[in-house]
Amino acid sequence: MTTLAGWTPVYSGKVRELYIPESASNISEADKLLIVATDRVSAFDHILTPDVPGKGAILSALTQWWCDQLADIPNHMTSESPPDEVADRGMVVAPLTMFPVECVVRGYLAGSGWKEYQATSSVCGIALPPGLSEGDELPHPLFTPATKAALGDHDENISFDQMEEIIGEDDTAELRDLSLSIYSRARDLAHSRGVILADTKLEFGRHPSTGAITLGDEVLTSDSSRYWDGDLYSAGGIDWLDSFDKQLIRNWLQENWDQEGSPPTLPEDLVTHAMGRYRELFQRLTGNTF
Repeated sequence: MTTLAGWTPVYSGKVRELYIPESASNISEADKLLIVATDRVSAFDHILTPDVPGKGAILSALTQWWCDQLADIPNHMTSESPPDEVADRGMVVAPLTMFPVECVVRGYLAGSGWKEYQATSSVCGIALPPGLSEGDELPHPLFTPATKAALGDHDENISFDQMEEIIGEDDTAELRDLSLSIYSRARDLAHSRGVILADTKLEFGRHPSTGAITLGDEVLTSDSSRYWDGDLYSAGGIDWLDSFDKQLIRNWLQENWDQEGSPPTLPEDLVTHAMGRYRELFQRLTGNTF
């Protein structure tokens, strides 16, 4: 982790690092946090090599842009600038008491949802019409929560009832409604710019001062969401190699690794292509060149 004046490193995750002010002895005493997005990429619960140069900066910028678009929804961003050494990939945020669940919203049939549908004609216990194909738009967006997993463990889909058992009925209902609203708004905005937001993962916590449920972590990035090219989709299907997210890396791993032992090194052309797609998504959504 980078040495930063005034900040103490406390945690290094798969792709992000966490710092607290030097004046705080632990996270619970911190009145603010510094989240730094790295250039690391993870898939199938492994950190891969090599890094994707510039990835941390572009995902941080995309998170901040989405927070601006959703400014009426409380988020953990503060007005304080991060240290110069990490100015392009750091965010100074309010500490939240995070809910121990991930709020996943699916608008299209893909990923683990597609696999489950093939086996059971449902997704997370929610029955779906027969005859759907991979990539089909669902009749309506589905809220399908998951448990958070530690490094090396697998996130697991859970039912709405299981989520109620974990965090209570009221908070579960509020997180569901908020997640579906955020997804719908983001989906419509992305669609207006030629991009399909197929699904996304959101995380929330409770603000220590206001007590309000607050959006945290990364928001609607290429690592937490599936984005597809609208024109290609309308032309008759999904070309995974031209997705705007890390699905193209997952697919390469599935073709070149049996998920035993350590994953293989990513080829240089794949890393370059992935970063190019991340950049194109940023430009399509925001109208700005990264």
